[in-house]
This record gives sequence, C-alpha cells and structure tokens, in this order.
Amino acid sequence: MPSFEEIRRALAAHVPRVLPVSGARQAAVAVVLHEGRGDVEVLLIERARREGDPWSGHMAFPGGRVDPGDPDPRRAAERETLEEVGLELASAEILSRLDDLEGTAAGTQSLLISAFVYHAPVRGPLALNDEVTEALWVPLETLLDPARHVAHPYPPGQQTMHFPGIVVGDPGRHVVWGLTYRFLERFFAVLGRRLPAR
Repeated sequence: MPSFEEIRRALAAHVPRVLPVSGARQAAVAVVLHEGRGDVEVLLIERARREGDPWSGHMAFPGGRVDPGDPDPRRAAERETLEEVGLELASAEILSRLDDLEGTAAGTQSLLISAFVYHAPVRGPLALNDEVTEALWVPLETLLDPARHVAHPYPPGQQTMHFPGIVVGDPGRHVVWGLTYRFLERFFAVLGRRLPAR
C-alpha cells in the first residue's frame, strides 16, 4: 500500500465526477481515513436492522440523506457522521470528493450519493447511536486481500443473485458490497489500485 502522504497526494489530484441532482433524492457519506499501526484504516459501520430500511444491516460508510437544512452534501455527511458515530469532521482535513454514484433499492426512487474523504488524525472513542450496530476500523490492506473477496448473495440465503463483496469481520455479518463496494472501487482507482476479482 502507498503511504498516507502518497494517498493524500493522489486524492488531492483527483477531479471528481459530480452528477446533476435533477430531482433525485440526495445522500452523502464520509470515508474517514486514519493512520493506524503501520497501515491506513478506514471507518465502516454496520447499519442497524430496521423494518422498511432497504439498507438495513448493511456495512457502509457513516452518512445519510441530505436534509433541507444542510447547505450542501458535504455538510450532510459531516452531520450524519457526528450523529451516527460521534465523530466530529467539520474541522477535519478533507482529502477529496469521490465520483458521485446513483443508487436505487427495490420500491424506492433513485438516489444520488456523494462521498467525501477525510483524515482523522485521532481515532478516539466512538459513540454509536441507534442507527448503528457496530463500527470497525478496517486496514486498507484488508480490503485488498484476495482471500477476503467473495460472491455475496442477496437477499441472504438465495442462490441466484450474487454481488462482489469483501469480508471485513464476521463472514455472516460484516461483508461490504453494493454502493459501499462501488465507492471503494472508485477510491482505490484514484490510488491506481484495483480491487481483486472474486
């Protein structure tokens, strides 16, 4: 893996693809990096299981919908991160914005998601709210380990539809896939790396 300074330089040179809103709902997430013991780590959360939530139980970056009171998606990502895990990013170093993504879940209208990359110099204790079951600091090396890349079935238990996934903890619970996986693809592409094929 490149050093944190190399990561910082690569992200600073990135020109993100910013999609027009054009009536879609908006959401924003924070990709929070920390220099760990010999590696750079990223913060991932396990979303609480809630009836009617299309992303219930998923591994994700902290974040959520852009509210009318949010001046822009970046401030929404910061507000949601503070609410969900108690991590204050308003004064943190922002390293880059990743390319916007469009996503949909069954029975919902399209959603435009923006991701902002931050540097957290101190991890500190996190304070999870009721929307988050668990938070994990995951080394970037873990995300690039071919042995952790799997074909993830969704819905769980079915055998016909599989998505690329990364096991980051308990194989039955902590699998990154879907939109979060797609943002990780874009993040590593900025660094000149590819996620291993499953």
